[in-house]
Amino acid sequence: MRTPPGTELNAPEFPPGLSWLNVAFLRMDKQMGRNAVLVEFWDFARINSLRTLPYLKAWHERYGGQGLRVVTVQAPGYSFGRDLDVATRAIEALGVEHPVVFDPDLELWRTYGNKGWPGRYLFDRRGVLRYIHYGEGDYVECEQAIQELLLEIDDELDLPDPLEPIRPEDAPGVTLEPQTADIVLPHERDRLDLVRDWNDGEDYIEAQDAGAGAVFEYSGGSAWAVLSGSVEPGLYEVADGRVEVESPGLRLHAVQFTPRPPPAPS
Repeated sequence: MRTPPGTELNAPEFPPGLSWLNVAFLRMDKQMGRNAVLVEFWDFARINSLRTLPYLKAWHERYGGQGLRVVTVQAPGYSFGRDLDVATRAIEALGVEHPVVFDPDLELWRTYGNKGWPGRYLFDRRGVLRYIHYGEGDYVECEQAIQELLLEIDDELDLPDPLEPIRPEDAPGVTLEPQTADIVLPHERDRLDLVRDWNDGEDYIEAQDAGAGAVFEYSGGSAWAVLSGSVEPGLYEVADGRVEVESPGLRLHAVQFTPRPPPAPS
């Protein structure tokens, strides 16, 4: 949503000492005057963050040379995401080319008072917050806000029409069915039908035997397991509501769900 007229919320500075990808480092005050800045709190192990990524990439490609600076804040929601090497491998594999700052202890998250993944903040060339959005969606409104701020920098820019929705559920005003809430582990292990032995960990349950499994029911478009341990940490799509264990040590941190696409027009 757009911030109300007269609101003067200024962009916080990036804390010193944080690690960066695709750039040595950035200072927010050095962006001012010549750039609008889009900051998105994000996590490579959250499906709603990955679903916003095509829009972030497109805005970087479309407007990076016209005064927009896109910055992703990798703010981990799971313990393995605090490992810089793990996070770097995942983000490089996703083909992210714009600057990424790693916030393993959620220092920047707390400075912003951020409320979830993804959390999107758009600042004008003076460093004043002009737009904010939590979660998926609102892509057309966000791109229109980006264009307005770029025209404040250079009113002669020739800007394209906003992107068409990538998925039917991204269309403005679409009505979606409620989806199953994420399963958070180990606290909600009672929502799973567990096969063989699983032990509780910090933010996961760990399979003790090959052939173990976790079964769940859900309503939504797709289901994604957050896994680590015996596999590369990250998201894995789950077919038929069942996580199957091929080797001991698999850690299941959560199960996440996407919206069911709206029915096609008749």
